[in-house]
Amino acid sequence: MEPHHPRRAPTAAMDPPSRPAMSHSSAFLLPSSATPAASADAYAVVVLNQRLPRFAPLLWDRAQVRVCADGGANRVFDGMPELLPGHDPDDVRSRYKPDVIKGDMDSVRPEVKEYYSNLGTKIADQSHDQDTTDLHKCVAFITDNSPGSDKSNLCILVLGALGGRFDHEMGNINVLHLFPNIKIVLLSDDCLIFLLPRTHTHNIHIERSVEGPHCGLIPVGAPSTSTTTTGLRWNLDNTHMSFGGLISTSNIVDEDQVMVTSDSDLIWTISLRH
Repeated sequence: MEPHHPRRAPTAAMDPPSRPAMSHSSAFLLPSSATPAASADAYAVVVLNQRLPRFAPLLWDRAQVRVCADGGANRVFDGMPELLPGHDPDDVRSRYKPDVIKGDMDSVRPEVKEYYSNLGTKIADQSHDQDTTDLHKCVAFITDNSPGSDKSNLCILVLGALGGRFDHEMGNINVLHLFPNIKIVLLSDDCLIFLLPRTHTHNIHIERSVEGPHCGLIPVGAPSTSTTTTGLRWNLDNTHMSFGGLISTSNIVDEDQVMVTSDSDLIWTISLRH
Protein backbone atom coordinates (compact mmCIF):
# COMPACT_ATOMS: atom_id res chain seq x y z
CA MET A 1 0.00 0.00 0.00
CA GLU A 2 1.45 3.34 -1.03
CA PRO A 3 1.95 5.84 1.81
CA HIS A 4 -0.27 8.90 1.95
CA HIS A 5 1.13 12.14 0.59
CA PRO A 6 -0.31 15.65 0.74
CA ARG A 7 -1.69 16.99 -2.52
CA ARG A 8 0.63 18.93 -4.82
CA ALA A 9 0.96 22.47 -3.54
CA PRO A 10 1.52 25.58 -5.65
CA THR A 11 5.04 26.94 -5.63
CA ALA A 12 5.56 29.00 -2.51
CA ALA A 13 8.07 31.68 -1.60
CA MET A 14 10.85 29.73 0.04
CA ASP A 15 13.30 32.19 1.58
CA PRO A 16 12.34 34.29 4.58
CA PRO A 17 14.71 37.26 4.56
CA SER A 18 16.28 36.34 7.91
CA ARG A 19 17.03 32.72 7.04
CA PRO A 20 20.20 31.98 5.03
CA ALA A 21 20.20 29.40 2.24
CA MET A 22 22.27 26.21 2.26
CA SER A 23 23.10 24.26 -0.92
CA HIS A 24 23.50 20.49 -1.16
CA SER A 25 24.79 18.28 -3.97
CA SER A 26 25.77 14.65 -4.46
CA ALA A 27 28.34 15.54 -7.11
CA PHE A 28 30.89 13.55 -5.08
CA LEU A 29 29.20 10.41 -6.46
CA LEU A 30 29.78 11.38 -10.08
CA PRO A 31 32.65 9.75 -12.00
CA SER A 32 35.81 11.83 -11.92
CA SER A 33 35.39 12.71 -15.60
CA ALA A 34 31.92 14.15 -14.91
CA THR A 35 32.77 16.13 -11.77
CA PRO A 36 33.36 19.89 -12.08
CA ALA A 37 37.08 20.63 -11.93
CA ALA A 38 36.73 23.02 -9.00
CA SER A 39 34.65 21.74 -6.10
CA ALA A 40 33.67 24.11 -3.32
CA ASP A 41 33.64 21.30 -0.76
CA ALA A 42 36.60 19.72 1.02
CA TYR A 43 35.78 16.05 1.55
CA ALA A 44 36.66 13.72 4.39
CA VAL A 45 35.74 10.03 4.46
CA VAL A 46 34.83 8.02 7.55
CA VAL A 47 34.52 4.22 7.25
CA LEU A 48 32.35 2.38 9.79
CA ASN A 49 32.17 -1.34 10.45
CA GLN A 50 29.73 -2.33 7.70
CA ARG A 51 30.22 -3.60 4.15
CA LEU A 52 31.79 -1.02 1.86
CA PRO A 53 29.49 0.44 -0.79
CA ARG A 54 30.51 -0.07 -4.41
CA PHE A 55 31.63 3.57 -4.78
CA ALA A 56 34.04 3.49 -1.81
CA PRO A 57 37.22 3.77 -3.97
CA LEU A 58 35.82 6.83 -5.77
CA LEU A 59 35.03 8.67 -2.54
CA TRP A 60 38.33 7.63 -0.96
CA ASP A 61 40.24 9.12 -3.89
CA ARG A 62 38.16 12.30 -3.67
CA ALA A 63 38.80 12.86 0.05
CA GLN A 64 41.56 14.86 1.67
CA VAL A 65 41.28 12.96 4.97
CA ARG A 66 40.37 9.26 5.49
CA VAL A 67 39.47 7.98 8.95
CA CYS A 68 38.45 4.43 9.90
CA ALA A 69 36.27 4.01 12.95
CA ASP A 70 37.68 0.97 14.74
CA GLY A 71 36.41 -2.09 12.81
CA GLY A 72 36.03 0.06 9.70
CA ALA A 73 39.72 -0.65 9.17
CA ASN A 74 38.86 -4.35 8.71
CA ARG A 75 36.35 -3.36 6.04
CA VAL A 76 38.93 -1.34 4.11
CA PHE A 77 41.56 -4.07 4.45
CA ASP A 78 39.18 -6.83 3.26
CA GLY A 79 36.80 -4.88 1.06
CA MET A 80 38.92 -2.60 -1.12
CA PRO A 81 40.64 -5.52 -2.92
CA GLU A 82 37.19 -7.05 -3.52
CA LEU A 83 35.97 -3.80 -5.09
CA LEU A 84 39.07 -3.62 -7.31
CA PRO A 85 39.45 -7.25 -8.47
CA GLY A 86 41.77 -6.44 -11.37
CA HIS A 87 44.47 -5.08 -9.08
CA ASP A 88 47.04 -6.74 -6.84
CA PRO A 89 45.52 -6.92 -3.32
CA ASP A 90 48.74 -5.80 -1.61
CA ASP A 91 48.99 -2.79 -3.91
CA VAL A 92 45.36 -1.91 -3.20
CA ARG A 93 45.87 -2.15 0.57
CA SER A 94 48.95 0.06 0.50
CA ARG A 95 47.19 2.61 -1.71
CA TYR A 96 43.99 2.72 0.33
CA LYS A 97 45.67 3.32 3.67
CA PRO A 98 43.68 5.26 6.28
CA ASP A 99 45.24 8.35 7.79
CA VAL A 100 43.80 7.49 11.21
CA ILE A 101 42.11 4.54 12.93
CA LYS A 102 40.04 5.93 15.78
CA GLY A 103 37.75 4.39 18.36
CA ASP A 104 37.71 2.06 21.33
CA MET A 105 39.67 -0.63 19.42
CA ASP A 106 37.35 -3.48 20.34
CA SER A 107 36.61 -4.46 16.71
CA VAL A 108 39.72 -3.88 14.60
CA ARG A 109 41.71 -7.09 14.13
CA PRO A 110 45.22 -6.96 15.66
CA GLU A 111 46.91 -7.88 12.39
CA VAL A 112 44.99 -5.15 10.53
CA LYS A 113 45.94 -2.54 13.12
CA GLU A 114 49.59 -3.63 12.94
CA TYR A 115 49.58 -3.63 9.12
CA TYR A 116 48.32 -0.05 8.86
CA SER A 117 50.45 1.14 11.78
CA ASN A 118 53.53 -0.10 9.92
CA LEU A 119 52.43 1.94 6.90
CA GLY A 120 52.24 5.10 9.01
CA THR A 121 48.55 5.18 9.95
CA LYS A 122 47.93 6.97 13.25
CA ILE A 123 46.22 4.73 15.84
CA ALA A 124 44.04 6.76 18.23
CA ASP A 125 42.79 4.50 21.04
CA GLN A 126 39.86 6.13 22.82
CA SER A 127 38.67 3.12 24.80
CA HIS A 128 38.53 5.37 27.89
CA ASP A 129 35.56 7.23 26.31
CA GLN A 130 32.45 5.07 26.40
CA ASP A 131 29.99 7.99 26.27
CA THR A 132 30.32 8.75 22.56
CA THR A 133 30.06 6.54 19.47
CA ASP A 134 32.96 5.82 17.15
CA LEU A 135 31.36 8.04 14.49
CA HIS A 136 31.06 10.89 16.98
CA LYS A 137 34.76 10.51 17.82
CA CYS A 138 35.72 10.53 14.13
CA VAL A 139 33.62 13.59 13.27
CA ALA A 140 35.01 15.49 16.26
CA PHE A 141 38.56 14.56 15.22
CA ILE A 142 38.02 15.75 11.64
CA THR A 143 36.40 19.04 12.63
CA ASP A 144 39.05 19.73 15.29
CA ASN A 145 41.87 19.10 12.81
CA SER A 146 40.50 20.78 9.69
CA PRO A 147 42.14 24.15 9.00
CA GLY A 148 40.35 27.40 9.79
CA SER A 149 37.33 28.18 11.90
CA ASP A 150 34.87 28.21 8.97
CA LYS A 151 33.70 24.63 8.39
CA SER A 152 31.02 25.52 5.84
CA ASN A 153 32.96 23.87 2.99
CA LEU A 154 33.77 20.70 4.94
CA CYS A 155 31.72 17.66 3.89
CA ILE A 156 32.15 14.36 5.77
CA LEU A 157 31.11 11.25 3.81
CA VAL A 158 30.34 8.29 6.08
CA LEU A 159 30.53 4.80 4.55
CA GLY A 160 28.83 1.89 6.28
CA ALA A 161 26.55 4.15 8.32
CA LEU A 162 23.33 2.40 7.26
CA GLY A 163 22.44 -1.27 7.51
CA GLY A 164 23.28 -3.64 10.31
CA ARG A 165 21.98 -3.03 13.82
CA PHE A 166 19.16 -0.51 14.14
CA ASP A 167 20.58 1.04 17.33
CA HIS A 168 23.84 1.73 15.46
CA GLU A 169 21.88 3.40 12.66
CA MET A 170 20.02 5.60 15.13
CA GLY A 171 23.29 6.47 16.85
CA ASN A 172 24.67 7.57 13.48
CA ILE A 173 21.58 9.68 12.79
CA ASN A 174 21.97 11.22 16.24
CA VAL A 175 25.47 12.38 15.25
CA LEU A 176 23.87 14.44 12.45
CA HIS A 177 21.88 16.28 15.12
CA LEU A 178 24.92 16.67 17.38
CA PHE A 179 26.86 18.42 14.59
CA PRO A 180 24.10 20.39 12.78
CA ASN A 181 26.53 22.95 11.35
CA ILE A 182 28.73 20.34 9.66
CA LYS A 183 27.72 18.70 6.39
CA ILE A 184 27.68 14.96 7.13
CA VAL A 185 26.33 12.46 4.59
CA LEU A 186 25.52 8.89 5.64
CA LEU A 187 25.79 6.46 2.71
CA SER A 188 24.96 2.89 1.79
CA ASP A 189 24.70 1.15 -1.57
CA ASP A 190 20.99 1.96 -1.65
CA CYS A 191 20.56 5.50 -0.32
CA LEU A 192 22.08 8.51 1.35
CA ILE A 193 20.81 10.76 4.14
CA PHE A 194 21.77 14.10 5.62
CA LEU A 195 20.36 16.70 7.98
CA LEU A 196 18.49 19.82 6.90
CA PRO A 197 18.90 22.20 9.86
CA ARG A 198 15.91 24.40 10.59
CA THR A 199 18.22 27.44 10.74
CA HIS A 200 18.44 27.49 6.91
CA THR A 201 16.40 27.09 3.79
CA HIS A 202 17.76 24.30 1.62
CA ASN A 203 18.48 24.02 -2.09
CA ILE A 204 19.14 20.37 -2.99
CA HIS A 205 20.59 19.80 -6.46
CA ILE A 206 19.54 16.39 -7.78
CA GLU A 207 22.21 14.45 -9.67
CA ARG A 208 19.80 12.35 -11.72
CA SER A 209 22.48 10.02 -13.12
CA VAL A 210 23.34 8.70 -9.66
CA GLU A 211 20.37 9.38 -7.36
CA GLY A 212 16.58 9.32 -7.19
CA PRO A 213 13.80 9.23 -7.93
CA HIS A 214 12.58 8.09 -4.49
CA CYS A 215 13.11 10.42 -1.55
CA GLY A 216 11.80 11.30 1.88
CA LEU A 217 11.71 14.03 4.51
CA ILE A 218 11.67 12.72 8.08
CA PRO A 219 11.24 14.81 11.28
CA VAL A 220 13.44 12.58 13.46
CA GLY A 221 14.35 15.02 16.24
CA ALA A 222 11.04 16.77 16.81
CA PRO A 223 7.71 17.32 15.05
CA SER A 224 7.53 19.92 12.31
CA THR A 225 4.53 22.22 12.45
CA SER A 226 5.36 23.78 9.08
CA THR A 227 7.35 22.33 6.18
CA THR A 228 7.18 23.65 2.61
CA THR A 229 8.85 22.19 -0.49
CA THR A 230 9.12 22.63 -4.23
CA GLY A 231 10.46 20.17 -6.79
CA LEU A 232 8.72 17.04 -5.45
CA ARG A 233 5.80 15.13 -6.90
CA TRP A 234 3.93 15.49 -3.62
CA ASN A 235 5.01 18.88 -2.32
CA LEU A 236 4.43 20.02 1.23
CA ASP A 237 2.66 23.34 1.85
CA ASN A 238 3.11 24.50 5.46
CA THR A 239 2.52 20.85 6.33
CA HIS A 240 2.65 19.38 9.83
CA MET A 241 4.78 16.22 10.09
CA SER A 242 5.41 13.98 13.08
CA PHE A 243 5.77 10.34 14.08
CA GLY A 244 2.27 9.08 14.75
CA GLY A 245 1.07 11.38 11.97
CA LEU A 246 2.22 12.27 8.46
CA ILE A 247 5.83 11.84 7.32
CA SER A 248 6.92 12.17 3.71
CA THR A 249 8.15 8.75 2.53
CA SER A 250 8.32 7.26 -0.98
CA ASN A 251 8.07 10.74 -2.45
CA ILE A 252 9.49 11.40 -5.95
CA VAL A 253 11.86 14.11 -7.16
CA ASP A 254 10.28 15.75 -10.20
CA GLU A 255 12.75 18.60 -10.76
CA ASP A 256 16.52 19.09 -10.75
CA GLN A 257 16.27 21.41 -7.74
CA VAL A 258 14.38 20.63 -4.55
CA MET A 259 13.74 23.46 -2.10
CA VAL A 260 12.90 22.80 1.55
CA THR A 261 12.12 25.11 4.45
CA SER A 262 10.93 23.94 7.84
CA ASP A 263 10.57 25.01 11.45
CA SER A 264 12.22 21.73 12.55
CA ASP A 265 15.38 19.85 11.67
CA LEU A 266 14.59 17.25 9.01
CA ILE A 267 16.37 14.21 7.63
CA TRP A 268 16.57 14.17 3.82
CA THR A 269 16.97 10.78 2.17
CA ILE A 270 17.18 9.81 -1.49
CA SER A 271 17.69 6.51 -3.26
CA LEU A 272 20.91 5.80 -5.15
CA ARG A 273 20.88 4.31 -8.65
CA HIS A 274 22.68 1.03 -9.33
